[in-house]
Amino acid sequence: MTIPIWVYAVVVGIVVSALMALKTGREERLMEMENIEQEGEIYMKRLEREKELKEELKEELKATGE
Repeated sequence: MTIPIWVYAVVVGIVVSALMALKTGREERLMEMENIEQEGEIYMKRLEREKELKEELKEELKATGE
């Protein structure tokens, strides 16, 4: 019993497809993590800016109230 050549081609195609899916999934995960980190940094900067503005406002109110 011999296996036709097209069966080998299909098996190779399935293996290549699986490897490409794994590679693409890993790349997408890395890109997503980088994007999440960038968004987190932007959020933390915004929180810090708001905190500084609140402190400045407190100081101004304190200075004008005295």
